[in-house]
Amino acid sequence: MSTKVSDHILQRLREWGVDHVFGYPGDGINGLLAAWGRAENQPRFVQSRHEEMSAFEAVGYAKFSGRLGVCVATSGPGAIHLLNGLYDAKLDHVPVLAIVGQTHRTAMGGSYQQEVDLHTLFKDVASDFIETVTVPEQLPNVIDRAIRTAYARRSPTAIIVPGDVQELDYSPPTHEFKMVPSSLGRSSWTAVPSEDSLQRAAEILNSGDKVAILVGQGAAGARAEVERIAEVLKAGVAKALLGKDVLSDELPYVTGSIGLLGTRPSYELMRDCDTLLTIGSSFPYTQFMPEFGKARGVQIDIDPHMVGMRYPYEVNLVGDAKATLERLIPMIDPARGPEWYDTVCDNVSRWREVMVRRAQQSADPINPEYVTHALDALLPENAIVTSDSGSAANWYARHLTMRPGMRSSLSGTLATMGPGVPYAIGAKFAHPDRPAIALVGDGAMQMNGLAEMITAAKYRHAWEDPRLIVAVFNNRDLNQVTWEMRAMEGAPSFLPSQEIPDVQYAAFARSLGLTGVRVEKPEDVEAGWRAGLEADGPAVIEFLTDPAVPPIPPHATWEQMEATAASILKGDADRGSMIKQGLKAKVQEFLPGHDKK
Repeated sequence: MSTKVSDHILQRLREWGVDHVFGYPGDGINGLLAAWGRAENQPRFVQSRHEEMSAFEAVGYAKFSGRLGVCVATSGPGAIHLLNGLYDAKLDHVPVLAIVGQTHRTAMGGSYQQEVDLHTLFKDVASDFIETVTVPEQLPNVIDRAIRTAYARRSPTAIIVPGDVQELDYSPPTHEFKMVPSSLGRSSWTAVPSEDSLQRAAEILNSGDKVAILVGQGAAGARAEVERIAEVLKAGVAKALLGKDVLSDELPYVTGSIGLLGTRPSYELMRDCDTLLTIGSSFPYTQFMPEFGKARGVQIDIDPHMVGMRYPYEVNLVGDAKATLERLIPMIDPARGPEWYDTVCDNVSRWREVMVRRAQQSADPINPEYVTHALDALLPENAIVTSDSGSAANWYARHLTMRPGMRSSLSGTLATMGPGVPYAIGAKFAHPDRPAIALVGDGAMQMNGLAEMITAAKYRHAWEDPRLIVAVFNNRDLNQVTWEMRAMEGAPSFLPSQEIPDVQYAAFARSLGLTGVRVEKPEDVEAGWRAGLEADGPAVIEFLTDPAVPPIPPHATWEQMEATAASILKGDADRGSMIKQGLKAKVQEFLPGHDKK
């Protein structure tokens, strides 16, 4: 039997070490699906409920495995559905390959059913590499370049294969003019800055007395080196959300997350430092970084296109974080007093006390901060945690203590709703022996999480450790936008857009044969978590939480909170325990450490 183009595509993916492809079937990829049958489902086809979820699962797989994520979809609507997940990969710098079908070559340009101009559609999201295979001889070069580019640029790439091309007999490129042969593999490589630029960076860092370090996901491979330079510089370390699992939060000088969802000590670290070292992060919010002219800056990033942004750094070191720090650390003078370091550690210690007090505040019915705070002590040492976008991301950012061995992520730059559950599913295929926990708002759960629990149920027996716990913060409110409207627009909650139905999430899980627990009282929160962690398969733990608990920014002032209070009192006085118990008193409970200074 001859080898078809579709057979060769799957063979080449296997040769590149691809073991999972996340997708949804359609007649535009019928040839590929038939090849999967002939290949005995190698690489494994993982069926989602929607192509967008396939892309998110590929992103989650790539984020937590460090390997290429691959997704596949049919022509037209299937390809369109991939876009949001692929943009998530693009903005968070994750290697993902999308393989999509297209109408037959004979029909292209004829306004045929499901014909979409896929090159134009993917022009931006897959700008690093997109190609249509029109003859067999283009392979394997197109596949090889797409994969190498995805790895090298840490970005999504796309291959378009018309339906009739999938069915052609495969013939390799020959040793002839205008043929492009190819080969497998990519060697490891390391980029390092010049000696002169390292010396200039060391001069800046050595001149500082109050050094702040900001790390992102680009520092993930340099954990020991980041710890060492922080100790030598007697610096505090703040973490961008995508770098939450880069360093252990148990280290006394780690101030936690930075930004609108960040911590007070991270805000104070940036506010008061005189020197900033940024490692592997393109954190975009300049207002949470030192005032211009107040601090000198050095940046380390492996991508020359991403350096020199966000802050007026004096030296931009283009290089791998680990290799660069290994060369930089010996140049650092450790002769500094302990005053700044002690201040940073005191701020961290005080903040941890604040978070305990916030978690202990009463709410109606359950304080969402307590839900996440209760999980913190129960997290398995090898847990993988994902968060969806929304107010749940605030509690994820502030209440979870990342310890060595734990992994976590969310949609950092696109900040899209919906990836919490599919990220966790992708993580389970990357690490089937580890428990995964997704923190999801009820809006995101209704958007697509409910349907993707069907995927979790379908594949539960494929995982050595079958635990996938989805925590739903059920407050019947699109809460993050509600609070943004109050705080930024001075507007009360607009119920037609913000209020959402009360869905029985736990009951839905039970209808799938999964564990489902509905937690309605604070005293049952810990038991709810334990039920999920002790389950023999996926579980949905539904917490009825108070939408009136404010996700207070770390830089919030009393004046801003009073303005928010006035907005709520103006048109929102019938909703939430915050009003019932007295707004100002409630805000004061959740704002310790944010005094009138």
